[in-house]
Amino acid sequence: MTGNGVSWINWFCSKKGNEFYVKVPIEYIMDGFNLTGLASLTPLYKEALEMILDIESEDDEMSNKIPDISLLEPHAIAMYGMIHQRYITTRAGLNRMLTKYKSGVFGTCPRYYCQGSKVLPCGQADRPKEESLRLYCPNCKDIYIPNDDYHAALDGAHFGTTFPHLFTQAFEESIPPFQSNTYTPKLFGFKLSGQSPTGPTMQWLRLNPDGNVHG
Repeated sequence: MTGNGVSWINWFCSKKGNEFYVKVPIEYIMDGFNLTGLASLTPLYKEALEMILDIESEDDEMSNKIPDISLLEPHAIAMYGMIHQRYITTRAGLNRMLTKYKSGVFGTCPRYYCQGSKVLPCGQADRPKEESLRLYCPNCKDIYIPNDDYHAALDGAHFGTTFPHLFTQAFEESIPPFQSNTYTPKLFGFKLSGQSPTGPTMQWLRLNPDGNVHG
């Protein structure tokens, strides 16, 4: 428990900027199978797990190893993030994320022609501390940096590379129909070539991924 009697998981998920996280059930965390391989990714694994589960350590040497609880907290957050990455790809986790998605917690795509399509948190790596959080738009199928500084600072591995794509397949009926509108640059009424440096380069590249823009 934290100092005010709130569980560590409730405290963490209620912190400003952590709205994207769901509360992973204690039962899921206590199942050793779900934690396979995390010991090699998390320093002070045992102590971090005890903090997450609000277990009082019985190790008398604990106080000598970690004189300040604030030194352990980053490790507990990193470990919870990796557990979270796994949990949100389970049926129960996906359903909890669906509730947040429908409520618009994750925000909307900044691209004008996506017409406010709701986005999903996305990682560009599955290992911690490699890439920060991105937002994936199911409509334009591109990723964006969050506008909120708190969200932009989150570790993308806490959501992983699989989640948003598994989500869109699992809840296809909840994803709005694809909007194919794109902006068409014109010069005196004439469309600019997609290969022009000032033309719709990204649209041209999407249609010709192996093409040479300036060739």
